[in-house]
Amino acid sequence: MSEAPAAPRTASADRAREDGIGLLVQPPRPRAGWRVLPARVVAMCAVELQKLRHDRTELYTRAVQPALWLLIFGQTFTRIKAIPTQGIPYVDYLAPGIIAQSAMFIAIFYGIQIIWERDAGILNKLLVTPTPRSALITGKAFAAGVKSLMQAVVVIVIAALLGVALTWNPLRLLGVAAVVVLGSAFFSCLSMTIAGVVLSRDRLMGFGQAITMPLFFGSNALYPVSVMPGWLQAVSKANPLSYQVDALRGLLLGTPDHLALDFAVLLVAAALGIAAASSLLGRLAR
Repeated sequence: MSEAPAAPRTASADRAREDGIGLLVQPPRPRAGWRVLPARVVAMCAVELQKLRHDRTELYTRAVQPALWLLIFGQTFTRIKAIPTQGIPYVDYLAPGIIAQSAMFIAIFYGIQIIWERDAGILNKLLVTPTPRSALITGKAFAAGVKSLMQAVVVIVIAALLGVALTWNPLRLLGVAAVVVLGSAFFSCLSMTIAGVVLSRDRLMGFGQAITMPLFFGSNALYPVSVMPGWLQAVSKANPLSYQVDALRGLLLGTPDHLALDFAVLLVAAALGIAAASSLLGRLAR
């Protein structure tokens, strides 16, 4: 009786074996920075969403302050009619400013997280990977934007319940999301830049508290630029929060705006913030 012929080895098995040996001899080539950047941004945003999914208390507690601004400050000054608001109710005028304020308050303390990662040893592990520092900062910045965007949704819902005449045009709401993310990216990078200078959570808390209210009151969030004194008008024009508020008012309320200028300023501010925070990231890890 003839012996049955042996089955030939599959090409896939040979190829897998050759690939495995190749990886032992020569490690895989790391991806270039431009390929790492989108993956890092998505990963950081997913981490923030996971945190909020497991613990929503921060989202609820942070909604208290914007609600008080709209319920008390907005309703009261609507009755007083002491601030010129281009013919719209003051609470409507105030709502976009409170959206920008609540997003800034979340982002401006984002540097505390990177200091905590430094203290826990996580930052050093991230810095020894092939991931560019700019990718790490960009990922964290846009993760802050996602977190702020969820806060903005809460404020928009509160404003709608109070009868604020907001637009529900999907394209305009998409523009609102882009404005919130860009503004939050800048302020979170500002926070991480300060963290790279002060190197301490306590000092960062102090600096954050010292600059948040001047940024808020030195913008057009509460009143038009035209009613400010001259020196404060100059401050407002240099304040990225003013451009964020102007874009939000134009998109949500349909007031006269300068959307092209607003988006350009926010894009440049976010890019400069990412560059500044990336340059100081190594100092945090020392």
